[in-house]
Amino acid sequence: MTNLPSEQHDEGLSRRGLVQVLAAGAAVTIATPSSAQPGSSAVLAEATSADYVRDPTHWGSPEVAALFPGFKHIDMRTKGANIRLRHGGSGPPMLMLHGYPNNHVLWHALAARLAQNYHVVLPDLRGYGDSSLPEPGPNLINYSFRNMAEDMIEVMANLGHQSFYLVGHDRGARVSHRMCMDYPERVLKLCNLDMLPNYHVWTNANRNWALNTWHWLFMAQPDPFPETMMSSVPADWFLGSRNVAKNRPKVVADEFIRCWTKKTIYGACRDYRAGARIDFEMDTADKDRQITMPVLILWGTRGQPPNDVFPTVWRKFASNLVDVQPLPTGHYLQEDAPDQCYDHFVKFFKA
Repeated sequence: MTNLPSEQHDEGLSRRGLVQVLAAGAAVTIATPSSAQPGSSAVLAEATSADYVRDPTHWGSPEVAALFPGFKHIDMRTKGANIRLRHGGSGPPMLMLHGYPNNHVLWHALAARLAQNYHVVLPDLRGYGDSSLPEPGPNLINYSFRNMAEDMIEVMANLGHQSFYLVGHDRGARVSHRMCMDYPERVLKLCNLDMLPNYHVWTNANRNWALNTWHWLFMAQPDPFPETMMSSVPADWFLGSRNVAKNRPKVVADEFIRCWTKKTIYGACRDYRAGARIDFEMDTADKDRQITMPVLILWGTRGQPPNDVFPTVWRKFASNLVDVQPLPTGHYLQEDAPDQCYDHFVKFFKA
């Protein structure tokens, strides 16, 4: 049994299989924003500069918008949800997925720089941020990483991208891992931040992990128990009660508070509930499958000497593991060490 790093936040042929078989021999193409205009039927709304002043509760503040210069800020319809996202820049497409308890603004320290060389796409996962809250569905299928990944495949297709680079953190990294298994022809390269695969986590859980990562177990309890408890305290207290990124600007913290509503709490709990149930069932069925695209793993040492857990575990799940690098950070690498993350991204995605 390996010692899991805490995720404490300082911390017959299926339709999909048929699509993958048909797409396996297709040439990989990369669209740039000039050929990546979303179809009008998919875009439900687009924010203007006036909207941030007129309705900051819905769209966020002007100060947050200033962190993403030149980015469009839209609501986009998928078959299963309405997804709030920002996208901007020019070059090869790069999809970046946030985790719990955040939204796409988590990438504030990297997005503008990356947009100089990439078309950067920053969605809120379903149930999180300003994206919609679908019903759970049978066995929580609508909050499985598979269905979340399908949202993102649809978002990228609506933006004109049939294949793309992928970056994930925390729950977004879990969505990314599932996406790489279900849609390997779509993901050119994957970089995941501070995440070990779901199957490994659940089959190696121990006392220390449970004490430090208690929210996995708490939020997976039947509704409405965790939702009721979490909704009973102010958002700023709840989000500040656990260690957060040391370099997070107040405007970003305020944005996460704005989005921490009863809707988001229900969405997050459904996500964790699915992770412990239907996602684990899917991951158990796929436990011997390896993803095949080039993979970069970055992880935070949390003040401890680097160990071999991340490289040892990821070699079991990825056949083309290009590099595994520890950074002297907590859970939020992209905020604690944005320059180092940027350098790793550029080196990996340009290679």
